[in-house]
Amino acid sequence: MNIQERLLKFVTVTNWLLFASVSIAGFLVMPPAFARGVLFGGLIVTVNFHLLYRTLKKAFTPSRLTSHNVILAKYYLRFLLSGLIIFFLISNHYVHPLGLFVGLSVVVVSIMLATVFEFKNLFFKEAV
Repeated sequence: MNIQERLLKFVTVTNWLLFASVSIAGFLVMPPAFARGVLFGGLIVTVNFHLLYRTLKKAFTPSRLTSHNVILAKYYLRFLLSGLIIFFLISNHYVHPLGLFVGLSVVVVSIMLATVFEFKNLFFKEAV
């Protein structure tokens, strides 16, 4: 398995594990609005990450090379839809903004963890 596949698999699995653990912890420890923010934020960012993966995978398949305009249009459409969902959740007070921020950080944390583990593997491999 090459480095790209390994990183993608790690980030994907870590996204769902972090999302589940942070959401469960939020509902056990925090007020309901904060916990709903974590849940909805994590769900928004995780689904967006998977949709971006699917879009890029289809775009770079040799038999189906897609125009960069189509890729950008899908990206901005997802971005706009996510913004509208976030606006709706915050403006109607369904979620706490800080909880939403924590939930939206799930993918960033999993990417950072993947980077740290890959650097660790790289440096320990060279040391041996």
